[in-house]
Parts: sequence; C-alpha cells; structure tokens
Amino acid sequence: MSRILKILLADDHSILRTGLKLLLSTQNDFKVVAEASNGKEVLDLLDKGLDVDVILLDLSMPVMSGLDCLRELNRLQKISEINVLVLTMYNERQYIKEVMLLGAKGYLRKDTLDTELFKALRTLAEGKRYLAEGDASILLDSLIDVPKKKESLSTREEEVLNYIVRGYSLSDIAQKLCLSVKTISTYKTRIMTKLNCKQNSDLVNYALKNNFLNK
Repeated sequence: MSRILKILLADDHSILRTGLKLLLSTQNDFKVVAEASNGKEVLDLLDKGLDVDVILLDLSMPVMSGLDCLRELNRLQKISEINVLVLTMYNERQYIKEVMLLGAKGYLRKDTLDTELFKALRTLAEGKRYLAEGDASILLDSLIDVPKKKESLSTREEEVLNYIVRGYSLSDIAQKLCLSVKTISTYKTRIMTKLNCKQNSDLVNYALKNNFLNK
C-alpha cells in the first residue's frame, strides 16, 4: 500500500475547499486532515503540532495572505519541513518566481486542477518540485530578464507597491490604507509608469530584483 499524503487545505472559499476535498477523496493516497481560511490559521495549526505533508495554499486570503504566510514560514525556518503547493487564480502567473524563492515546492493555477493536481502532489511526495510546462518557461524567462533601472517612489507609492506584490487586490489595499479604490488605482498607474512596468508580473520582478520584499 502506498503512503497516504496528509494535506492541509488553505483557501478562504469554503465551496472551493469542499470541492477540493471531494476531488482528493477519489484518490486512495490523499487525505485532507485539516482546513484553514487564511494564512494565520495555517500558522496556528502548525504551531499546535498538526502533522501534515503538504499545504495547498491559496495566495489571496484575508487576515493573512498566502504570500505573507509563506514569508513567515520562511522566516521561522519551517518551510524546509513541509511541502507547500501554491494554488492561484492569477492568469499572469506573476508570483511564480516569488513563491518559489520563498520556499514553495510547487505552483498550480486553479483552472488546471483535477489530474494536474494529482500529478503535482505525487511529484512533491517524491521530494521533487512541480511546475506546469508553461509556468516553468515563465520562471526561466524571469531569471534571464535584464533588471529595470530603479526609479524613485514616494513613501505612499512604496506602501501601495508593497501590498500589490503580496497579492492584495486594489479594494483590499484601499481598505487597509483608508483610501478610495480610485486613488489606489491612480497610485498603481503612477508606480507602473515610473518603473516602466506594463503588468503585475513586471512589478513583482522589480520588487524581487531590487530586494524590495526584504524591506
């Protein structure tokens, strides 16, 4: 009998978690042992001694995002003890490089689930990393891109950029900074113009190449 992989589902949408549990229950070598609706709950479960092999971690969650959860696991040096498979809806795949640098073992978009998810989990169980072919190509491209020249940002612009590259939506940022969504959108446009960025993936690459995320 093959070893059963113990899984923690971390996603703020209960319907998606239910669907994932049903999907995983069709396989004899997978078992969902716990659920979380945000990154803080993930950390709390691990602090309580939860025995888990893989965390299926959504990037965009309230209270504590998946990105911030990854950063905390990395800071606490717990990331080497557990396999994290990131699940995301981001079509631009702008967070591939960041999550892998933070210690995630795999990256999977939610629109490629089902058999792709099974393959990814079994790959991680073998001690290997997992990226879909297209995502691996994007990661490689990001590694060989020439870094953009760093431009001067205001304190507020840096604050907005900090939230953007961690996966927060414009409405979430507006709420945190007590500003309107329109104002945050204006800041984002100004940031992208200053940094000569065309999409969110460019902003993330800029942040990584200029050690912005360590600030």
